Parts: sequence; structure tokens; C-alpha cells
Amino acid sequence: MLSSLFNHDLFVVAVRMFVAAVLAGFVGLEREFKQHPAGLRTHLLVGVGSCLMMTMSIYGFEKHIGMHENVRFDPARIPSYVISGIGFLGAGTIIVHGRMVRGLTTAASIWVVAGIGLVVGAGMYFEAILATVIVVLSLFLLTKIEPLYVKKESRRVLIVQGDDDLTLQDVTQMLDSFSIRVEKKSVDKLKKDGIILRKYTLHCQYNRNKNMTLAIDQLMSHNRVLKVVNGID
Repeated sequence: MLSSLFNHDLFVVAVRMFVAAVLAGFVGLEREFKQHPAGLRTHLLVGVGSCLMMTMSIYGFEKHIGMHENVRFDPARIPSYVISGIGFLGAGTIIVHGRMVRGLTTAASIWVVAGIGLVVGAGMYFEAILATVIVVLSLFLLTKIEPLYVKKESRRVLIVQGDDDLTLQDVTQMLDSFSIRVEKKSVDKLKKDGIILRKYTLHCQYNRNKNMTLAIDQLMSHNRVLKVVNGID
């Protein structure tokens, strides 16, 4: 009885599912540390499920094939559906807010974890471990290295309110000194408690968040500026 339960195929499947869980868990830990919606549990389940589908595709139909001589066997058919179907799960992690898109890296990591699970299910351990190392290192390290050589442009809407003597040139010069480019601008006059105020709405583009923070601090310290509101374009 035990020999039939713990046969060679079952042992191989158990080992592969365990390896898939460990490797997928490593990728999920990085997402968990950064508090993304799809973390350790999601990645682990995707990895184990993909490995299960692959092992079922390899070992699950041996008896059926042995009973029918004319049956054609394609072990890649089920894994191909896993690869295409995992996109629906990844799409659920993507959030689009205006011009900002968040969750693409998490969706990509889920897709890669599914591939790792399939590779482990096929018995390609070295390839799966190598892929996991590359993915984990890229997720941990590239987020720190990328800002050093990749300039990502961000956009903000600055609303600057000041007295009637505050000119648009005063505001734009301060922003230019921090490499912040004004794409669109509008000027309004307000009257509050009998005092005429100027309101500048500026659509800004910049590369470094630190520059924007420093620019806002300098604007707030200007003696003619009364209020600065920072929003998302």
C-alpha cells in the first residue's frame, strides 16, 4: 500500500512542488517587504499551481495513454494555458491613475513566477534557480541603482498663491533653478478680505522628487508667497 502511494513519480512531484514553493516564495518576499498587494502568498500559490499543472501534464495522463494506442500526447498544451491565463491575475495588480501606472512590476513578477513553476515542474531545477536569482536581484538591487542612471520624468500641478506683487517670472525662476520645467500655466486674481491675491496654476515636469521638495520649500520661504498646493497632474 505504502509503496503504491509513495512511488517514484509521487516523490518527484512532491519535490518539484516544494522547490517551486521555495523559489516563488523568494520572489514574493520582495513584494511583501515593499507592501505590494500581491505578496508572498500570491506568488507562492502561483508558483505551486503552475508546477502542479506542469507535472499533471507530464505524469497525469500516462495511464490513459497506455490504454489507448492512438491517443496523441502534447505536454505543452496545459502549460500554454497557464502562461496566457496568468495575465488576468497580473492585470488585477495594475492600477492606472491619470498618467501614473502602478503595479506593472508586480504583474511581471507574477508572470515570471508562473514560468518558474512550470520550469520546476518540468524538472529543470538549475534553470529555475538561476531565473529566481536574477529576478530577486533585479527587484532588490535595480530599484536602488536605477535612479542613478535612468531619469524618470514626473509631473505635478503646483498651485501658488501670493500677494499682488508676486509675478509669474518670480515663480518660474525659482522652479528653473531646480530643473523643473513648466509645461502649462494659468494666472488668476483672487480677492480675499479686500486684498487682491494672485493664483498661479503650473503644470510642471521634473526628474527628481528631491528637487520638487526643495523647490516647494523655497517657494514657501518667499516673502510674497502665501500658500503652495502640490497635486498630481
